Amino acid sequence: MNIAEEKIVFTAFNPDIKAHIVLNDEICISKCKERYCTFVCPASCFVYEEESSKVVFSFEGCLECGTCRISCEEGALDWNHPEGGYGVVFRLG
Repeated sequence: MNIAEEKIVFTAFNPDIKAHIVLNDEICISKCKERYCTFVCPASCFVYEEESSKVVFSFEGCLECGTCRISCEEGALDWNHPEGGYGVVFRLG
């Protein structure tokens, strides 16, 4: 296990019931061929499913780093911080 993986393992999450990132399937399917989000997310929250030809997003383990937002050239992501009290809880110290 590398250092990044160790940090992710010991990170806690308090997920909201509402996703703080919304993936626009229509834009994603029609315009995005590279699917950079599936490669750059350090928490592997984006997965391409070949059967449906769709990118599936699970926000519960999101590190809120914004890498997906930067990598999405087509603007398929509506990215916001989680509501107060929800989201990633980084270990201090």
